[in-house]
Amino acid sequence: GKPTLYGSLTRRGLSTEGVPDIAASEGFVVGEITKKSILVSCPHENVSTKFLAPFTTFSRIHQKSVTCLDISSGGGLGVSTSTDGTMKIWQAANGEIRRLLEGHVYDVNCCRFFPSGLVVLSGGMDAQLKIWSVEDASCAVTFQGHKGGILDTAIVDRGRNVLSCSRDGTARLWDCGKSACLGVLADCGSPVNGIAVGTADNSVNLGTPEKTPSEREIGTEGKILLLAREDKKLQGVGLQSRQPVFLFVGSDAFNCCTFLSSTYFLAGTQDGNIYQLDVRNTNAPIQVIQRSGAPVLSLLPYRDGFVASQGN
Repeated sequence: GKPTLYGSLTRRGLSTEGVPDIAASEGFVVGEITKKSILVSCPHENVSTKFLAPFTTFSRIHQKSVTCLDISSGGGLGVSTSTDGTMKIWQAANGEIRRLLEGHVYDVNCCRFFPSGLVVLSGGMDAQLKIWSVEDASCAVTFQGHKGGILDTAIVDRGRNVLSCSRDGTARLWDCGKSACLGVLADCGSPVNGIAVGTADNSVNLGTPEKTPSEREIGTEGKILLLAREDKKLQGVGLQSRQPVFLFVGSDAFNCCTFLSSTYFLAGTQDGNIYQLDVRNTNAPIQVIQRSGAPVLSLLPYRDGFVASQGN
């Protein structure tokens, strides 16, 4: 609600140890400086930020913006998609490209490894969901059923079942073994930008399925699906029951969501808010974090906290 404060940093020289000497413009103070980080604070607003240098940079994997990436559970491989239209698998240690995954028409929006690290799930603007072999780059399965571009995916347990959400407003559950759709979990009438699946706290009523679940559904019991929607709504749905669990209205379109535990989850909006909510009571958020008005694009649990990326 206040005007933004702008400032600049100027490097004046380099010490004998190779640490830069940096001066800040009025209203800002440079604190600790190392070869890998700079601490900048604004005493008037009681805010400080530590800027970190990258540990490694891979600049040869893609020619344009990287839109999505994932690292295998063992940490050995990365998979990424780009606005250059490619999806590639590469070695996480040195960025060496191992496989080019070709088969989607138009842009690939999302990619992730299965828990095994041997298989990749991807979704594209062509409304197709695909499963790829890391070993030979072949596409083993293609799921069709969405009417709009796929915006996010999730994997249930070991990956016998997978989930997707789309611009068509639906979230769907798929059976990998028979490459079939097991059901539409939600039809929102508004694009679903992100999804996350988690084990719900025992006290949460997930509802009861209207008909007996298919025996092809593996690991859906006791799980809750979060839907980050374009219409400013964050929805919880019982994965097995398909029943609504909660609906939370935020300040702007929700872009992403993730579980921190069986009780706590996070969701990020286009206007820069990160909501932390308790699945047992979603009437009011536990906290709302706003560092800037830039869109929150992705959220990831990390140690006792989380990592958030923003569009600035």
